[in-house]
Amino acid sequence: MMKDEYDFSAIKSRKNTYAGKLKKPVTMRLDEDVISYFKAMAEESGVPYQSLINLYLRDCVATHKKIDINWQA
Repeated sequence: MMKDEYDFSAIKSRKNTYAGKLKKPVTMRLDEDVISYFKAMAEESGVPYQSLINLYLRDCVATHKKIDINWQA
């Protein structure tokens, strides 16, 4: 049964243990074909394309994947 009023004055505050795991919004410029690729995967999987991009980048971090940046002149 619910009370008409609750007294929260005795509750002590504590640090948010999940604050370090929050996602940070960023703006990125991506090629149209990259966006299309992830949007197509999103349609198939039912997972938002931004989440798929994050999962892929998270996998790169976890496996210490390096990119070869040898530009041809």
